[in-house]
Amino acid sequence: LLRLNASESWFLVVAILLMPVNWLLETLKWKTLVDPIERVPLLKAIKGVLAGVSLSLFTPNRIGEYGGRILVVKPENNVKTVVATLVGSFSQMVVLLVLGMAGLSYFVYLFLDASTLIEYGIGLITLLGSGVLLFFYFNVDLAIPIFRRLPLLRRLVKHMEILRSYQADMLLKALSYSFLRYVTYSLQYYLILCFFGIKINLLVGLASIATIFLIQTSIPIPPISGLLVRGEVALNIWGFFELNVLSILAATFGLWFINVILPALFGTVFILNINILKSLGYDKEVD
Repeated sequence: LLRLNASESWFLVVAILLMPVNWLLETLKWKTLVDPIERVPLLKAIKGVLAGVSLSLFTPNRIGEYGGRILVVKPENNVKTVVATLVGSFSQMVVLLVLGMAGLSYFVYLFLDASTLIEYGIGLITLLGSGVLLFFYFNVDLAIPIFRRLPLLRRLVKHMEILRSYQADMLLKALSYSFLRYVTYSLQYYLILCFFGIKINLLVGLASIATIFLIQTSIPIPPISGLLVRGEVALNIWGFFELNVLSILAATFGLWFINVILPALFGTVFILNINILKSLGYDKEVD
């Protein structure tokens, strides 16, 4: 049975209060990358991000986020905005993979009966993988010559030129927002676990959470249909602690509800109050 204690409800309250912090950080990151294309006011940027959350509910790997964000920019900047959003997603992916691999290394060290050679091997892969990811992130404009060589993508090169404007300081700023967002999301998960009576050492808990996020990210399925998969991944990782199954599932789905469903409701309100055809540049004057 679930173990709930009214005196510990503050864990849940803080986790909920961190939800707007999470999406504000995402908005600031996106705004940083899209400002060289078009100056988007903060409130308008927030609406675009939340609209993207709503649309991403039904698309694999949150592809719908791109559709929501182009609703708040001029139609002629739609493709460039998608490019900027991709860079933001890449920065979040870099943080998730780097910290996820580090968390996995620690998790293997603590709970798996692996040989020293395997442990060192995982550590080496983590270091090399992190270096490669960071190199390509801070040299994101290398994608331009690659696109130029591919016939099917060559026509998009003109939109890719925005990548040349992303200097190291701007990319570092976006990466910092991604890191803070990752920390916020991980802390929310830990707080919700505490609310449901699961008390784990903070460092061990964060390493386990990083491992869960790493595995979940490798599964390209829509968030809604992926609920069962998310639950299964969480049960396998937290199973090493012999914890209450219902508490694990409640914490996992609670995190998803707070950070996806709640902001998606706000995003839906925005979508219902916008002229989508006009935002996409397809509106026509009718005599």
